[in-house]
Amino acid sequence: MTDVLTFGEALVTLRADRPIRSGGALHMSVAGAEVNVAIGLARLGHRARWVGCTSRDEFGALVLRTLRAENVDVANVEQAEGPTGLAVFESRIADVTRVSYHRSGSAGSRLTPRHLKAPLREGARVVHMTGITAALGHGPLRAVRTAVSAVRASGATLCLDVNYRAKLWSRETATAALRPLAAQADILVASDDELALAAPGGTVTEAQQVEALLACGVREIVVKRGAEGAEVFNASGAVARPALDVPVEDTVGAGDAFVAGYLSALLDGEPIDRRLERAVTLGAFAVASRGDWEGLPVREELGLVHAVPGSTLR
Repeated sequence: MTDVLTFGEALVTLRADRPIRSGGALHMSVAGAEVNVAIGLARLGHRARWVGCTSRDEFGALVLRTLRAENVDVANVEQAEGPTGLAVFESRIADVTRVSYHRSGSAGSRLTPRHLKAPLREGARVVHMTGITAALGHGPLRAVRTAVSAVRASGATLCLDVNYRAKLWSRETATAALRPLAAQADILVASDDELALAAPGGTVTEAQQVEALLACGVREIVVKRGAEGAEVFNASGAVARPALDVPVEDTVGAGDAFVAGYLSALLDGEPIDRRLERAVTLGAFAVASRGDWEGLPVREELGLVHAVPGSTLR
């Protein structure tokens, strides 16, 4: 059985070495929230499967080649019509990165419930999904809803990362789609400004939102607080963990790395405090290196982040 099954859109990323309007070189790689999580888990020795639709173009070939090289199971990936979605990154000020997407009509948006039928039947210990997939169109949203129903019936652990993207949908549309899904999740992951998108209506404060989600049956609510660390709420109370203070190279992908660390420790049977420790550790690896996932560690390297000069708990 697969440890973690995840699904969504894989993108090819183009990173500019200076402002795009000034010209210059672009470095090409592969990313996508679910892809990043799958790679992070595979590097730590877990069996990770990613399901999606890739283009028949050469960018699609790069996606598959990269995932295979990172030991991510792509047995259920299907080639589809449409181009590969592109994400273009350019650094602007300090660690602020501007991102522009070119993904309209992409092959990745062709995902439907049909693509998940076989992998869901084969089973996984954890099924991980994000709000990004739900925002890609009618077919992907139906795939998310189908997966939620199947996971609830199977007894696997369902993890939902809100991962709101304003360029894909409005907060109002996201709220309408995500609230019913969040209420069925075992683990809900959200940044502190995303929690309202998932919490039942009528809740205003974070405490009210957490209480309402727990009352719906959510087992763990993981709130990401960026440079301030993270906190997990469950029926027993709350556990907080500060972030690791490391030199920041690139913040893109840090949230996905955090999720990969949290799920890795969950799969290892670790308690919440140890899950948070591994989550902030992978987040630190992500921000201390360039790229979405390229700097993420293998298991033997988890302790390296503490050897970085000046790295401390905030």
